Amino acid sequence: MTTDHLYATHTLKSPAQFAAHLLEIAGKKGFVAANRAHMDMADTFRSHGADVADEFDLHMIQLCKPDKAADSLQTNPERAILMPKFVMAFSRDQRTQIRFHHYCRESICAMVDDAAFPESLAKTYQTIIAMIDEAAAC
Repeated sequence: MTTDHLYATHTLKSPAQFAAHLLEIAGKKGFVAANRAHMDMADTFRSHGADVADEFDLHMIQLCKPDKAADSLQTNPERAILMPKFVMAFSRDQRTQIRFHHYCRESICAMVDDAAFPESLAKTYQTIIAMIDEAAAC
């Protein structure tokens, strides 16, 4: 049985520094942060009145490639369930932990009846992992 995947790595950069570097690299490949104004979760929670500890530092970065997403969703709107791609960066043990969850072919096929989509999505996942590695490098 194939399972979904969690890509995990770390960097000595702060979550904010990592996020900035990731977005710089992603921009060169046509990606944007769909939630750029809200990816610093401490700021986002505080803006809604939540009490957040000073040391809480989590960035949820939603990556999107608008031209590819527009074409893909116009081809099959059912694909939307798998479109949000989040990279998490958070402080722990004096470094920034980075996580990216992505789906295996079987899960993709179970969620979306679309023979062409799993291969396309797998390529996007590999691109995101390469961007994470580049941004995490010190």
